Amino acid sequence: MLSLKRNSKGEFVPASGIRSRASSLYDPTSEKIFNISRSKFSDFLTCPRCFYLDRVKGLASPSTPGWTLNETTDLLLKKEFDECRETQTPHRSFQKAGLTNVIPFAHEEIEKWRDSLHAGLKYEIPGTNISLSGGVDDIWQDIKSEQLIVVDYKSQANNNPVTPEDYLNGTYHQGYKVQMDFYAFLLTKMGFDVSPIAYFYVCNADRSAPGFGGKMYFEETLVPYQWDSSWIEKRVFEMLEILNSDKMPESNLACENCAYSRQRAIMEKTSE
Repeated sequence: MLSLKRNSKGEFVPASGIRSRASSLYDPTSEKIFNISRSKFSDFLTCPRCFYLDRVKGLASPSTPGWTLNETTDLLLKKEFDECRETQTPHRSFQKAGLTNVIPFAHEEIEKWRDSLHAGLKYEIPGTNISLSGGVDDIWQDIKSEQLIVVDYKSQANNNPVTPEDYLNGTYHQGYKVQMDFYAFLLTKMGFDVSPIAYFYVCNADRSAPGFGGKMYFEETLVPYQWDSSWIEKRVFEMLEILNSDKMPESNLACENCAYSRQRAIMEKTSE
């Protein structure tokens, strides 16, 4: 997909390919806290070289359009759960899933925790100028154990019914597990007691309907996931080593961005 740079008015402007904001670049000598979001941590896991070029060298990746339908599903679900949060009553989906002691967690900073762009769950790594953050979709609470439950909303359109085994084993869902592990890691570091079971709230669009008719129907399924954050700390310190290194890290051999960059450089050189 080719992307064209536009300003806030929608007008085409020259694309520099370089990040213009100094706050987007990591400076190991700065006293200011530099934030690494959950998505940037995932970039590091995916391809260390692309991550380094982005956060250290300021190379701006081409932009991608927003997922407005998915975002709308998330927004509407948050409205539902916020009503239950205000009244401290279980959501309609809890009884079917056997969550008899669960209600949406009421906390004064819940809106900040869900704001991935400006806040999110946040943890500053001791002895560094790095913080980690992640905007969680929702947090529930088991009122019996008082443990917090991490929740992530997911929207999809699949002809097959959603089952926990198939969903969690899906090739393109492995990154979802990383999300959950990361959110649980942050909450734990923030001092909260976190339930070992998190949930994906999966909304699967019905593609077998006879027509559109101005409506789209979804089957809702709660997929339990036993998160594991034991691997995160090690990878975080590997990430810190890369951020503070003057050496360009190796790329992931499967990285299509790196492959495109290499092949383009070769083709442009041979065309001179």
